[in-house]
Amino acid sequence: MSFIDLFEQCMKNIDSPQKLRAGMVGLGMIFDETYRPFFERAQEEGIYRKSFGPTSIELGGIVTRTGHRAARYLANRPKTDIPCDSFVGEHGLSELLQQTDINVVCVATPDDRHFDVSIQAIRSGKHVLIEKPSVLTLVQLDQLQAAAEKHQVLVKVVYHKLLDPDHKKLRTHVANGILQHVNNGYCSLLEPKSISGSQFAEWITGRNPSTYVAVHYIKLIDFTFHTDWQLHRITATGQRGLVDSPTGPTWDSNQIQVIYRYPDGREAAFDIHTSWVNPDNFPGYVDQEVQFRFDNGIWNAHQRKRGVEIAVEHQSPNPIKYTPNHHYNGSFIEPWGDASQRGYGIEVIERFFEEVAFVEFGGKTEERRSRLEKMQKLDYNDIRTDRNTVAIVQAVEAVLEEAVQNRPGSTVFVNHSKGGLVLFSPGISEPRVLYAGQV
Repeated sequence: MSFIDLFEQCMKNIDSPQKLRAGMVGLGMIFDETYRPFFERAQEEGIYRKSFGPTSIELGGIVTRTGHRAARYLANRPKTDIPCDSFVGEHGLSELLQQTDINVVCVATPDDRHFDVSIQAIRSGKHVLIEKPSVLTLVQLDQLQAAAEKHQVLVKVVYHKLLDPDHKKLRTHVANGILQHVNNGYCSLLEPKSISGSQFAEWITGRNPSTYVAVHYIKLIDFTFHTDWQLHRITATGQRGLVDSPTGPTWDSNQIQVIYRYPDGREAAFDIHTSWVNPDNFPGYVDQEVQFRFDNGIWNAHQRKRGVEIAVEHQSPNPIKYTPNHHYNGSFIEPWGDASQRGYGIEVIERFFEEVAFVEFGGKTEERRSRLEKMQKLDYNDIRTDRNTVAIVQAVEAVLEEAVQNRPGSTVFVNHSKGGLVLFSPGISEPRVLYAGQV
């Protein structure tokens, strides 16, 4: 008996089959790469763990600004009896949230729209999954966290690189004490021009690649190495002139430095370089690498050097890249003949739905709060543990804004005597408090 047959048999034995029905807000590139294959597989197979039992998953509604991508998706999705409604325009989100059978909302809009969508979904009593970064300021994060507590729902953030096998092994070495006391690190993630020129051209004006992609490494550092150190200061610089005006607010590339301080006064410094102007014919879709140095060792990892190279006439480097990353997302024919699409970019979404299923179906109703609190303690993705990442994002954007105003070289200090995030700018006598509370 196949897994699907077994799952269907189990569902027949349940008087009221457990079901999570999701709404999707935003149907851009990340939807096509990760959410779409997850929902297509989950709608056919469901999810199962002993802790909550067989659970069916449905994509029940989608929200887009114009409806064009929604119409294209609905026309091309695999045949299914599961209805999926399209909600369009400024009232689309409120119309989705009025659907009482929707109990999960996935947010994959541009990052400057995350807060408005998420807070409304939480206040409607929905569990929420947000693409990174969760929000852009600590005040927004405070509001999401308070709303999640009030309405007793999970609010999680997608940091799929934490599920990369190489990054999991790095954390394993640190947790087991094999790699000891990180001193400094260098991270680089370079995106192609097609990101800024077409896929995100609608919202890229006035933005920077640090907020969009550096957050992957910010979270990796904070999650992997967090101990008794404290985030101390942040600075940033960058280059302009390709995507937009050389004096405008849109950045082609950024270099940020994040400093943590240990209780003994030692500092750990991390330099993170990002851009979205790499040539489109680069051998890999993105170029990403890390180096971390410890008291007793060093860790180097490069996404394009994991052992696969391929060249196909008339198809390389596009659409088939010379150095593909099959760990993140790949289409496969399994040895037993089934077609599948999998990778850590999809696994992180599946894990979220498993966490929601555990909260809702993992035991007695009166024990739901304890199950919710257990899932909230998972610090790899819960909104409560996103403070350092959001603090760095807010600091970097403030520093870059100062540079646009011809005040380069600013630094943000964390948990300073004047406030939680305090911006010091050259030529300005008084620092500016970006966030008054403790980070």
